[in-house]
Amino acid sequence: MYPLSTRMANIYDTRRYWTIAFFLVAAVLVLVFLYVSNNIVRQLSDQERDRMEIWADATKAIINSPSDMYGDAESASADIDFLLSIIERNRNIPLLLTDQYDNIIDHRNFDLPEPVDSSSPLYISDVNKEFLQKKFDALRNSSNVIPMEIAPGIVQHLYYEDSRLLKLLNYYPYVQVLVMLAFVALVYFAVMTTKKAEQNKVWVGLSKETAHQLGTPISSLMAWMELLESMGIDKDVTDEMNKDVSRLTTIASRFGKIGSRPTMEMMNVNKVVEDAARYMSTRISKRIRLEVSCSAEVLDVELSDSLFQWVMENLIKNAVDAMDAEGSITVTTCRDGDMARIDVSDTGKGLPRKRFKTIFNPGYTTKKRGWGLGLALAKRIIEQYHGGRIFVASSEPGRGTTFRILLPMTYN
Repeated sequence: MYPLSTRMANIYDTRRYWTIAFFLVAAVLVLVFLYVSNNIVRQLSDQERDRMEIWADATKAIINSPSDMYGDAESASADIDFLLSIIERNRNIPLLLTDQYDNIIDHRNFDLPEPVDSSSPLYISDVNKEFLQKKFDALRNSSNVIPMEIAPGIVQHLYYEDSRLLKLLNYYPYVQVLVMLAFVALVYFAVMTTKKAEQNKVWVGLSKETAHQLGTPISSLMAWMELLESMGIDKDVTDEMNKDVSRLTTIASRFGKIGSRPTMEMMNVNKVVEDAARYMSTRISKRIRLEVSCSAEVLDVELSDSLFQWVMENLIKNAVDAMDAEGSITVTTCRDGDMARIDVSDTGKGLPRKRFKTIFNPGYTTKKRGWGLGLALAKRIIEQYHGGRIFVASSEPGRGTTFRILLPMTYN
């Protein structure tokens, strides 16, 4: 059976791999979808070009079909009517027809800025001429052009735009992808929010139950301490025991504050950091050097003294655990803009970059023993109760890690 820390690490590794796999599959599906959609658009584009080539052939046939070429006038008229019907059927593809000198001689299906005078349909206003010229300038550099040889050495050109339907279809796949991504993001956010809320309830319930369970034996120990003192037990012994009982009371109080808004006080963060470091300095190996370098400037922050000291103790304990009973820990404070910055650096094993965020997940730990709750609770205390941030500022395997806390300063 693997230890809890290994199982929790495997859970987060597996979750990360599944997340990567999910996004890879989603990316492949999006690419396939775009490929299929683009194929459809390309086929429609080819069909529109075929229609324009038929239109061009019909126009050329009308120009090159004088009535004397036909033995039967009635048959000639029928053929011309058929060709005209082909031309008239195009009601959705905008086109321009130019002569051999690139002068516009015909246009169809453009939304002109000014209406055409029905009494003089051949007259084109200056505004419309300018509009059509701009269209021509844009189309002459495109691939949507069909040459029409009217006579030897005389070549007219048919320029056309994609139809409105084809233009819409060009954008439609991307709109669908955006809608799909927005929907997936919304679902992901909803699921993660619900999951986080459930986790918070579990951790809050666990913390309060721990505080409740500790309350009874602590009360009993306090009563026993009074009895031992009345029995004349060595005062040095009872004093040390009282310190431990007081420490247990503090721990129970901290657990009890999780899930409820703690009382915040205006305090100089330098003093709180120094107190936490002083407490921990007597409880770590003498081969580990703990140094504190606080800013000369007063860093006033609204915080809960007991909870913030808990965070500092957790960070220092993690730094100690990251070293093989030897090394140095440096705690520094300074002002960073409108934030008070606290750095806890060690010379321990370090972390790979992919663990920078995972290490704050509940239950995740790199130690053989432990529940992986220290940093998760520290993150909750700093971010939810103090409105700050806690993160891994830097780390390099084999050279150490720096945890950073940023707290909003208060100005009087």
